[in-house]
Amino acid sequence: MIKKNSKVYQEDFRPQFHFSPQEKWMNDPNGLVYYKGVYHLFYQYYPEDIVWGPMHWGHAVSKDLISWQHKPIALFPDQHGYIFSGSAVVDLANSSGFGTKENPPLVAIFTYHLMEGEKAGRTDYQTQGIAYSVDNGDTWIQYKKNPVIKNTDIKDFRDPKVFWHEDTKQWILTLVAGDHAKFYKSNDLKNWIHLSDFGKDKGAHGGVWECPDLFRLKVEGTFKEKWILLISINPGAPNGGSGTQYFVGDFDGEHFYSDHDDHKWIDFGADNYAGVTFNNTPNDERIFIGWMNNWFYGEKLPTKKWRSAMTLPRELSLLKENGSYYLRSNIIKSFSNLTTPKIVKDKISLKPSFNLTYHNFNQSEIKFTTNLANTINLEFINSKKERLIFKIDADKKEMSLDRSQSGLTNFEDRFADRIHILRYIVFDKETDVRILLDWSSIEIFIDQGKYVMTEQIFPTSFYNTFQLSSTTQHTVKNFKLNTIKSIW
Repeated sequence: MIKKNSKVYQEDFRPQFHFSPQEKWMNDPNGLVYYKGVYHLFYQYYPEDIVWGPMHWGHAVSKDLISWQHKPIALFPDQHGYIFSGSAVVDLANSSGFGTKENPPLVAIFTYHLMEGEKAGRTDYQTQGIAYSVDNGDTWIQYKKNPVIKNTDIKDFRDPKVFWHEDTKQWILTLVAGDHAKFYKSNDLKNWIHLSDFGKDKGAHGGVWECPDLFRLKVEGTFKEKWILLISINPGAPNGGSGTQYFVGDFDGEHFYSDHDDHKWIDFGADNYAGVTFNNTPNDERIFIGWMNNWFYGEKLPTKKWRSAMTLPRELSLLKENGSYYLRSNIIKSFSNLTTPKIVKDKISLKPSFNLTYHNFNQSEIKFTTNLANTINLEFINSKKERLIFKIDADKKEMSLDRSQSGLTNFEDRFADRIHILRYIVFDKETDVRILLDWSSIEIFIDQGKYVMTEQIFPTSFYNTFQLSSTTQHTVKNFKLNTIKSIW
C-alpha cells in the first residue's frame, strides 16, 4: 500500500481518485473479476517505460472498487508472445481441472502476440492462451498446452472475453477479428469450438474492432432482459480516435442478433476506451471500467513517471425510451464515501451568471439540475486564465466540451483540435448534471447517466473559479459542491 504521506501520487497531473499505476505505462483493463470479497483489476502494463512496449498483465485489488492495493505483475511474456488483453473467470465447478471444487481456480484468458511473427509479415501471430491461479490471483501458472485457440490467417485476432452461459451450461468466449466479432463455446476453458460471427455489416467500422464484452441486462422498470455487446474501435469514434460502441439485442447461446442499425456509443468524450465489465460480481451488478485515454495521443501525455489512468467504475443499466434502447452509466454508490459537502444551494438564478471561487475544483464533484430546453454555459478557470468549457446548447440540441484552452494541449495536435459534441433529444423536464474533476480529468453524467463525456485535461494550476451562465433567465436547482478525498 502507498503511505499517506508518500510523495508518490503527488506528481503533476496525478489522479487522486482514479486508478493509475505507481509508475510506467498502462492501457486496457483486463481480467476484471470478483472473488472472495476482492475485486481484481488486471491491466496492460509495460514495466520498463512510459510508452507502450512488451505487454504484461499488471494487477491491483480492491474491496470497494474505490481504494486500490497494488500487487506484483501477474502475467509475463513467454515463448508464445506478449500478453495482450483478455478476461478472467471463477471456475466454480472446476471444469478446467486446474483447482478443486473446494478451491475453484481463477482462470485468465488472454491474447498472445508474437512480435517475431508480426515482423516477419505473418498473419497468424495472435493466438489465445490461458493461465490459472489457486490463491485468489496472487500467483499465476500459464497452461502448458497453450495456445488454446490457434490462428491461421487473421491479422487482428484478439481480446477474448469469457463468461458462463447458464442457459446452455457452457463457457462462451467472444473475441474480435479485425472487423467483426467471433463467438466460441467450451466445457472446460481449454477446448474451444467456433459458433458464429457478428458485425461485418453492423456498427461503426472506421477502425479495428477491439475489446468485446457480452452480457445480459434487465430493461429498467420491466422484467424483460436484453443482451449487450460492447465493441471498442480505433480509430473511428464520434469525437476522433478511440471509442466504445455497443449493440443491444439477443443471444441464444450460439448467435448474437442486434435490434438496431444506428451507432450507439457508451461515452461521447475522447477518453474512454477498451472498457469491459467485471465477472462474478455480487448481485450480478454490471460494473464497467475503461482506459481513460486515446490512441491518438496516449503515448505523448505530459506525465513523467507514469502514463494513463482508468475511469471511475460505473454501474451499467438499460433504458428503453421512445422505442430505442440506451445504456446508462453511473458511478458506483460506494464512491460517495469519498465525498464531503462543501456548498449547497437550493436555487441559483442565472441573471446572467453565477460565479463561485474555490481553491481547488480539480478534486471536486458538482451536481445540479437543469432543463435541457435551456442553454447553459459552464466554465472552470484558473489563475493563468486556462479554462475548460462545457455547454448545453438548446437551439442546436447538443452538448459540447471544449478543452482547447484547458491547460497543456500542444503535446499532440489532435488533443485539442476540435470541440467534442454530444447530440441529445430535448426533454422539457428537470435533468440532473453531475461533474467530477480530478487533477487531470473530467467526467460528466447527465440524465441519470444517459449522456456521458470523459476527457483528460492538463491545467498548469488548479481551477479556482467556476462560472455558470445562461443566454436566458434560468434557474438551476439542487446545486452541490462536494470535495473528494484522495484514495492514496
